[in-house]
Amino acid sequence: MTFFWRTLTRLVLGIFFLTKKFFTVFFSSLPSFIFGAVVALVVVGFLSTQSGSFGSTSGSSQSQSTYSLLDAFGEVFQRVRRDYVREVNDEALIEAAIEGMVSSLDPHSAYLNPRRYRDLQVNTHGEFGGLGIEVTLDKESGAVKVISPLDDTPASKAGIKSGDLIIRIGDTAVRGLTLDKAVDILRGPVGKSVRLTIQRGKIKPFELTLTRELIKLRVVRARLEGTAKQGIVGFVRLAGFSENVASTIKKEIKKLKKEATAPIVGYVLDLRNNPGGLLDQAIAVSDLFLSGGEIVSVRGRGGKDHQRFQASKDDITDGKPIVVMINGASASASEIVAGALKDHNRAKLLGEKSFGKGSVQTLISLNNRRGAALKLTVQHYYTPSGALIHGKGIEPDIFLAPLTDEVNEEKSDSNGDEGDDGTAQKQDEKEAEDVQLQRALEVVRSESTTL
Repeated sequence: MTFFWRTLTRLVLGIFFLTKKFFTVFFSSLPSFIFGAVVALVVVGFLSTQSGSFGSTSGSSQSQSTYSLLDAFGEVFQRVRRDYVREVNDEALIEAAIEGMVSSLDPHSAYLNPRRYRDLQVNTHGEFGGLGIEVTLDKESGAVKVISPLDDTPASKAGIKSGDLIIRIGDTAVRGLTLDKAVDILRGPVGKSVRLTIQRGKIKPFELTLTRELIKLRVVRARLEGTAKQGIVGFVRLAGFSENVASTIKKEIKKLKKEATAPIVGYVLDLRNNPGGLLDQAIAVSDLFLSGGEIVSVRGRGGKDHQRFQASKDDITDGKPIVVMINGASASASEIVAGALKDHNRAKLLGEKSFGKGSVQTLISLNNRRGAALKLTVQHYYTPSGALIHGKGIEPDIFLAPLTDEVNEEKSDSNGDEGDDGTAQKQDEKEAEDVQLQRALEVVRSESTTL
């Protein structure tokens, strides 16, 4: 039976697209309910080949409901093809239906056509073209919400902040667009400019003009803070979790140990504005600072596909005190690291509550659409203590908001475009006024004296 339905499905869909002219004429006179029934029959048959139990007694009522909705889909599809004010492409209609279905699940699941799939693959290698912002879809406003600007990118240089809402891109209103389509508009040729309309809190919306660049992420920065008398602290800034991040951190910490004129008393790991990235790198980074125990668990629907990831015995810092800095733009892989170190009492968390994006997306190549893929949320992250990250975030041990927020907001309100020659000076001023960092250094030094 499975072979029969698979064969019938491919035969009908193949004839449909290969004889488009014939079907255009034929379906224009075919009653809608008959067309819908044919589509429903084919799709239900396809579903039965995937599950093998679509027509079972336990699922019979659901099957009837699904059949009815597929019948409605067929009728709508036929009406649009026949009566819409302009001629539409069959494949574009079906692709749009797939996009709508998947995007309705959550902001992170998506249908990726071949071009979008290629873009995603490029991004994980740490180099891509664009503005340098990690975004999500804000359900309340329908706007694109900035999770965080990436370091040293057009977005960070222009003054875009975590929590900003992008309400227009050029002359296009964002409301009503899927996240993927909005991202497509944001991207473009390197060297070309794009105008964004930003809503920040309660202030009047303002415009920023950014020039797209080839984004080459320097995701790890490390330096020594303080003197031997004060207590030398190793500072590691992590901007993302692309490939080989853990090995880079390991090299940087070894380098800091060699450069230090006295023993390093502890470390500060800065995960602020870090939007996350690869799961395996989040696990590997956590493992650098742990001597054992669970790092994170991922669980699928109904407890299925439950996986636990464990740390090894080596701690690259030799058990020295650690402070992890987080804020509302620390998301996904950042929250895995912060949650693991907190639950094992390996680090103090300082800053603000993290973003709360703790879901796992898997990429599924589509057999019948060459080069396309489905990005589907299949699991959620849980900290070693069993706490769900998604929608909840990670609470810091020491809550401390940045001193510069109100000052920066006033500057943005008075001057919408901050991407001028004063960018470097503003960045230096921001680091000098970084009360969160100064407090983190104090905590590390005080912890080291109690050991």
